[in-house]
Amino acid sequence: MPAHNWTEADSETYTAIADVAVPRRGEMLATLLAAAPFSRDDGFRAVELGCGEGRLAEALLDAFPSATLLALDGSEHMRDLATKRLRRFGERASVRTFALDTLDWWDLMFGSDLVVSSLCLHHLSDAKKQYLYKAVASRLSARGALLVADVVEPMHSQARDAAAEAWEVAARAQAGAIGRPELYTRFVEERWNLFKFPDPADMPAALFHHLVWLKHAGFSAVECLWVFAGHAVFAGFAPRRSEDATPM
Repeated sequence: MPAHNWTEADSETYTAIADVAVPRRGEMLATLLAAAPFSRDDGFRAVELGCGEGRLAEALLDAFPSATLLALDGSEHMRDLATKRLRRFGERASVRTFALDTLDWWDLMFGSDLVVSSLCLHHLSDAKKQYLYKAVASRLSARGALLVADVVEPMHSQARDAAAEAWEVAARAQAGAIGRPELYTRFVEERWNLFKFPDPADMPAALFHHLVWLKHAGFSAVECLWVFAGHAVFAGFAPRRSEDATPM
């Protein structure tokens, strides 16, 4: 990835190569849906941070036909794609702009039952990730959950090398499976594998740290649900309230 903040050109590149650039994308998406702590007919309000082209939002609204969702993204290109993809859901879906590293959108999460984010939060510093987790926990409903799919930083150099290689192999295999070998070529040319080509705009944290931060933020249960090639799905469930605290 280019060594600068995310641009519209980056959004267009990601859209073009996402089918090969996201390892086992289908598994990742299925894990996020399975982790949502609701039955199919439950009505709930979801907020997505960094909705991209709207694939996760679309899958959530299809899986839970009584849910509503607010999709947030900082890219005009991505918002346009998400708006088109989600139009069929009518008033159940809305798309708005936001700047991930600011605070002025945090209150949009008040009263939400589910906050989800896919391949977005690694653009925040570790301190801002922790602040965000606390903000989410304090704004979710009592039945709420935070579900995250993201790049995570291996804690050992050997593990980092293994993640980089697994990502490369997955990209090549996915390009072959869909008959688009040129997408793998572009994946390599764009230097998208951040474990091989670090970029200051990418600040992934160790999975262990995410789980500790979620627990400290006030979630009663934290889980790692899926890991592959330096990507993970993890979650915080049911934020603790002061009245729920157990006396020491």
